[in-house]
Amino acid sequence: MSSTTPRYKAIEAFLLERIHSGAYPVHHQIPPEEQLARDFGVSRMTANKAIRDLVQKGYLLRQAGLGTFVTDRKAESSLHEVLNIANEVRGRGHAYSNDIIRCEALAADDEVALRLGLRLGAEVFHSILVHREDGVPIQLEERFVNPRWVPHYLQSDFSKQTPNEVLVNSCPISDVEHVVEAVRVDQQVADWLAIDVTTPCLSVIRRTWSDDHLISYARLIHPGDRYKLRSLHKTRP
Repeated sequence: MSSTTPRYKAIEAFLLERIHSGAYPVHHQIPPEEQLARDFGVSRMTANKAIRDLVQKGYLLRQAGLGTFVTDRKAESSLHEVLNIANEVRGRGHAYSNDIIRCEALAADDEVALRLGLRLGAEVFHSILVHREDGVPIQLEERFVNPRWVPHYLQSDFSKQTPNEVLVNSCPISDVEHVVEAVRVDQQVADWLAIDVTTPCLSVIRRTWSDDHLISYARLIHPGDRYKLRSLHKTRP
């Protein structure tokens, strides 16, 4: 680590390496600030900064009077951005993969026609994928796409590019709408996500625009015990 790198980063790197390697498993208590400061030859304030940052990022949890522990860190996604789930997973240092369940053209039913602003029965492109993190299903994505704006959608290789990447590369996203609710799923969805049918899930309905064009309507289902959604609001000073 170069001399220009903040010294607390060395402590962060050490703790993350231990967490990712499994040396510090979920619920493991990490060394106290005093010990980390002594081991790395820094002030307690510097050690505290490293721990605070990892708490903020969701890797650690402080428990008053007990210490700081490794969290059962769920996958996390922002509600104010349309992020590529493959990049999110890899950014956490984990392996991304997916199962392609459907990729087809079909006629829009009442709901899809309304959501995409098309006439009933108009042709739409339809895909269903299960996104996995380290082999574990974390999201079922069912997506409907207006063929006018992404005519090559069905020819895309989703094992190499996620639907999000295909859309962004074709039509830069300018606006997004999210509707979030807690849901119970049917047996088919439960099987795809490898969960019990009674498991509470988070449903996100997402519509995306490119300029004035409504491009896509997606239903995203996340097992509630494996995923969380984050809403971050920034205020001006």
